[in-house]
Amino acid sequence: MTTSLSVFTSDLRLSDNPVLRGATRSADRVVPLFVVDRGLAGTGFAVPNRVAFLADALADLDAGLRERGGRLVVRRGDAVAEILRAARQADADEVHIAGGVSGYATRREQRLREALEADGRRLRVHGAVVTAVEPGEVTPAGKDHFAVFTPYFRAWQRAGLRKALTAPRTVSVPSGLRSEPVAAVTSLAPGSPSPGLPEGGETAGRRRVRSWWRSGLGSYADRQDDLAGDATSRLSPYLHFGCLSPVELVHRAREAGGAGADAFVRQLAWRDFHHQVLAARPDAAHADYRTRGDRWRHDEAEIAAWKAGRTGYPLVDAGMRQLRHEGWMHNRARLLVASFLTKTLYQDWRIGARHFLDLLVDGDLANNQLNWQWAAGTGTDTRPNRVLNPLAQARRFDPDGAYVRRWVPELAEVTGSGVHTPWRLPKAERDRLDYPGPIVDLQEGLARFRDARG
Repeated sequence: MTTSLSVFTSDLRLSDNPVLRGATRSADRVVPLFVVDRGLAGTGFAVPNRVAFLADALADLDAGLRERGGRLVVRRGDAVAEILRAARQADADEVHIAGGVSGYATRREQRLREALEADGRRLRVHGAVVTAVEPGEVTPAGKDHFAVFTPYFRAWQRAGLRKALTAPRTVSVPSGLRSEPVAAVTSLAPGSPSPGLPEGGETAGRRRVRSWWRSGLGSYADRQDDLAGDATSRLSPYLHFGCLSPVELVHRAREAGGAGADAFVRQLAWRDFHHQVLAARPDAAHADYRTRGDRWRHDEAEIAAWKAGRTGYPLVDAGMRQLRHEGWMHNRARLLVASFLTKTLYQDWRIGARHFLDLLVDGDLANNQLNWQWAAGTGTDTRPNRVLNPLAQARRFDPDGAYVRRWVPELAEVTGSGVHTPWRLPKAERDRLDYPGPIVDLQEGLARFRDARG
């Protein structure tokens, strides 16, 4: 009887999982393994929102494996040491794992390869598991990655996708292997998650796909920026943890066709784009991809007001409060709050990126850091000095103020579009509101940014 290990990382699903399929096809028995990796403590991943979602996802994965005659084996400790220990205990010839692009993932892969080879075992790294198109598969002539999205997207569309794989019908796991309880993962980040956190796991993710496919996909092109309409897919947490397959979603969207499906596929391509940038430039997680010679300000009071959703600009504050309550924020609001911090307040993008990673369930290093760099003008944006005006954004994407009233209850009784400019209300009405005035004049902030950026 031959045995392989299927190591789950950012691919917590049974359907269309090349790692699990590779392991089941290469051996008679499989050890589905997840390591509660103590090394994650220093990476910023282990925060209450993501750990709570991860716990859901692992419980769902374990339940799915048990329905197929198997189970999830959970270990706690150093990832490489625990994988090697499990391989020895099961006498596994091969270990299968998904490729990653972060510095942590690539270092882990190298350490694991060396440890396994020294022990006479093989490591099989699978691509197109976390992304639809593997980083590095499409490149411009003479370069290692695309630095601009539009030409990348054209090449990405021409790239062939692998076929989506079905979930294995049975999973035979060797007996006698010790396992921690699935709930052991909660030890990574003690603390309470946000109250509006979504349920994690492949089952919940596929349920969300079915619902949104019926009600939201067709109108996505027209409604994706409608803040109050809440018409986006909300699939990003499930993609981040690999509860859903980007390959399967691209195939299904292309089969559905139409403007909404096309717009959705484009968003999935943006996700792949950022992964291929980070794979080629790992230091872009912390250093400017394109330096602008910025002389960032640092004002603790302004940063605190931005984090708390008390800037005096209701649309900015609504986005920040949605983030704190749900561990998620509408994409249009993400662009606005990031522009406000980096351009209007002229604060370092790394401050905002860290705050997002502290709260976002979908806090993916590639997408989070490179979207922040895009907003700050230090990344891949071809218009690095663009500034999003929160009042203009409000007129376009929350004209009736419904999004603001949902998330800024102090302004719930303000009628009409005046909710976006409460400082212009009559003094008696304004005095009744427990809401601050603007922390900066927009024109002053714009002038300050342009002067500093040069």
